[in-house]
Amino acid sequence: MTQNLPRTDRPLRVLAAMSGGVDSAVAAARAVEAGHEVTGVHLALSANPQSFRTGARGCCTIEDSRDARRAADVIGIPFYCWDLAERFREDVVEDFVAEYEAGRTPNPCLRCNEKIKFAALLDKALALGFDAVCTGHYATVVENPDGTRELHRASDMAKDQSYVLGVLDEKQLAHALFPLGDTVTTKDEIRAEAERRGLAVAKKPDSHDICFIADGDTQGFLAQRLGTAEGDIVDEAGTKVGTHEGAYGFTIGQRKGLRIGHPAADGKPRYVLDISPVNNTVTVGPVEALDVTALTAIRPRWCGARAAEPGTYTAQLRAHGGETEVFAELVDGELRVSFTEPVRGVAPGQAIVLYDGTRVVGSATIATTTRAAAASV
Repeated sequence: MTQNLPRTDRPLRVLAAMSGGVDSAVAAARAVEAGHEVTGVHLALSANPQSFRTGARGCCTIEDSRDARRAADVIGIPFYCWDLAERFREDVVEDFVAEYEAGRTPNPCLRCNEKIKFAALLDKALALGFDAVCTGHYATVVENPDGTRELHRASDMAKDQSYVLGVLDEKQLAHALFPLGDTVTTKDEIRAEAERRGLAVAKKPDSHDICFIADGDTQGFLAQRLGTAEGDIVDEAGTKVGTHEGAYGFTIGQRKGLRIGHPAADGKPRYVLDISPVNNTVTVGPVEALDVTALTAIRPRWCGARAAEPGTYTAQLRAHGGETEVFAELVDGELRVSFTEPVRGVAPGQAIVLYDGTRVVGSATIATTTRAAAASV
C-alpha cells in the first residue's frame, strides 16, 4: 500500500518543508487536499541569506523564503521560518569543504537530506507533536502488511529523486510524506497544477547547483576556504605535465580545466584519475584508465530491512546517473561491490545507492575503487 498521502481515521499533523519552489508548494497543497492538518516551514540555512544565491538558481535565499510564505498564504496554512543555519553550516558546508580537502567528492544535497531535512527538522517536528514531514521530492514510501516501510523510486523515472533520499532509515521513512511520488506527469503539468491552485511559483525556474556557493564557482569557494597550494599534475608514469593551485579543485573523471601545457603522446584527451591531498598531486591519464570494476563503501545506511545477504542489485552512483548491475555484500561493516560491466566517473566520497527493482535497499559512501587497469585508488 502506498504511503505517500495516507488517509487515516484522523488527519495527520504534517510539517511541510517549503523551499520556495513549485514542487514543495504543490506537495503541501496536496497534503492539505488529502485531509491533513498542514503547517508550512521554510528553513533559513544561512546566517546571512544575502550570501546565498539570489534569483532563481538556489533554494535558500531571501526571495525563496518570501515565495514560500506567499504559497502558504494561498494554500491557507500556518507558516514559519526556522533558523537551522548553524546546524547546516556544521553538517553540510563544513563537511563539503572537509571532503574536498581530503580528495573526495561529496554530495551536499544528500547530506542535507540526511542531516537537516530528515534529522534536525524531523526531530524538531516530532518534538512539537507533528506526525510527519512532507517534502516535494519525487519518491514513494510503501507500507508493508507487517507495518514496515520501504523507499521506492518515483512512478516517473525521469523525475525520480530516490538517490538523494537513500540515506533515510526506516524510522525516518515512517514519518516522511512525498506527495509527488506517484505523479506520472511532466514538470509542465506540475506547473499547470500550481497555476490552477493560484500559486505564484508556478513559473519559477527549478533550483540547481549548490545553494551555499553564491556564484556557482565551486573551485573559487574552496580556494577561499582552503587557500591556494600549488602542486603538480602528473601522468600515470609520474612525469610532471602541469601545475595546479589546489588539488581540491579537481574531481575524478574531470576533463576540462586541467591547464596541461602539452598534449598526450597519442593526442587523446586526458582525465583526472587520482587526487592525492597528502602530496598535493593530481594524476591524469586516458579515459579507459577510469574504468572501475569494484569498490568498497563505508557507513552503510539501510532504507528499511538491512541487506544482510550477498546478492545481485542495481546501483546508482550519481543523482542523475543511470543504473548498473552489481554484486554487493557486507563484510566487516563495509559494503563490497563488484560491477558486472566496468563503470567510469566513480570517485571516493560519492554515494552508492543500491536498488532491488524499484526499492531502495540502502546507501553507503565510496571509500576506495579498483580499476580495470590499475590498483586501488
